[in-house]
Amino acid sequence: MIAGARLTPPAAVLLAAAWLSMLGPPASNAADAAPADAAPAGVDAPAGVDNAQRAWQHWTLNCQGCHRPDGTGSAGTAPSLAGTVARFLSVPGGREYLGRVPGVATSPLSNADLSEVMNWMLWRFDKEHLPANFQPYTAAELGQLRTAPLRLEASQMRAELLKKAEQSGAP
Repeated sequence: MIAGARLTPPAAVLLAAAWLSMLGPPASNAADAAPADAAPAGVDAPAGVDNAQRAWQHWTLNCQGCHRPDGTGSAGTAPSLAGTVARFLSVPGGREYLGRVPGVATSPLSNADLSEVMNWMLWRFDKEHLPANFQPYTAAELGQLRTAPLRLEASQMRAELLKKAEQSGAP
């Protein structure tokens, strides 16, 4: 590539996908060195995830730019998911909120791919708070939720739902 040359958005995505296919998921420690489609020893694969490698790649190309590779978010733009995101599933309206946030509702991913990413993300970044009766997101459910995307109200709704989760003593 020529120094200073700019890639069009489609070319940039293709280049990133090519690099990802060669590099695979990052390995920050021995537990992470396992293939991305394998769950840690003694743990079943995440519910609602047919291919964790594919979910990870979709996360990498569509979500981690704002939410960061470790799910900690970016101050002022994208909230942290790490240790928090599954708590929304414990309060009324929380599940729907996750399917309507701007990054989800306006994602270029198909409903099927998006449901896999959502289920993978919940497991990857906050499995400690996943309810015992967790039902994975489905393509049909996300298709319905995406028809009513949240905009400016997303941040306030997030704060209110997390407050309810804290008050309810949800895990």
